[in-house]
Amino acid sequence: MAEADGVAAPSRRARERALWRLVEAYHALVYFAPERPEVYTALGLKGGWMGYFASRSAALGVVAADVVTACFYGFAPRMVERALPDAWRYTTPEQAAAARLRVFDRAVRRHLGDRVEDPVVAGLAGRLGQVVEALPSAGAPLFAAHRSLPRPAEPHLALFWATSALRELRGDAHITALRAADLGPVESNVVMVALGLVPEDQRSYRGWTEDEWAAAAASLTARGWLTEDGRITPHGQRARAEVEEHTDAMTALVWSGFDDQALASLTADLSGVVEPIVTAGGVPYPNGMGMAPTSELAVSG
Repeated sequence: MAEADGVAAPSRRARERALWRLVEAYHALVYFAPERPEVYTALGLKGGWMGYFASRSAALGVVAADVVTACFYGFAPRMVERALPDAWRYTTPEQAAAARLRVFDRAVRRHLGDRVEDPVVAGLAGRLGQVVEALPSAGAPLFAAHRSLPRPAEPHLALFWATSALRELRGDAHITALRAADLGPVESNVVMVALGLVPEDQRSYRGWTEDEWAAAAASLTARGWLTEDGRITPHGQRARAEVEEHTDAMTALVWSGFDDQALASLTADLSGVVEPIVTAGGVPYPNGMGMAPTSELAVSG
């Protein structure tokens, strides 16, 4: 590993993970934008969660709630079932997907202003769009669904299309890694709370009952992941880190076409676009997604 001034340079994998965080940060703005209620309510969607489940799953079309629960993984089935398929009584997947774009468009313009017209944004949309179109989709249902959506003409929206598809690709891989580690939907959330990566109220945020949460915690304690008082153990930390490493390995193909210099350029450009969004609180921390804080997003913070 190369060193500069006695400090080891980050590994290729570490640099790829930093880029993944930026990809997710740009995409994640759509989940926290204050424009959501007005736009989704105009479609007849009731409450924030119906808007969330309908707009994010719209790429799949009208499918059973069980399908969405399986793809989203961390939510209690009852929470999804309260929104779907009822949402499709009021709107269509096509309308919900278009509304999601409107939410993002308004939110990102509020944060970036005229910078949405910056050639850097268009360059990012082009580079990441080419990556999305070239990737295989086998075993990645949400990625395939989001890639199948029409690619917007406006560069800042085309960048959202690309980062959304890539985020779902990593999510599809992450679910595979969680299952390989025998971390079910409830257990995966309990571990995230123990690690301090999500808010303490994650249980209610994801729709799990106190009994379901307690049972998951007890199982993790018996397996050596948690202490009796719910703290993460060294074994739990190592095992959860392995989940991330497994996810990294399964998604490394995404960046394989970029040499180190090109990867650094892509990271710098995306960091410059994401910085005004995250530093203004467009993606708050902590959050239920486990999104990294500003200090870990390769921005000046």
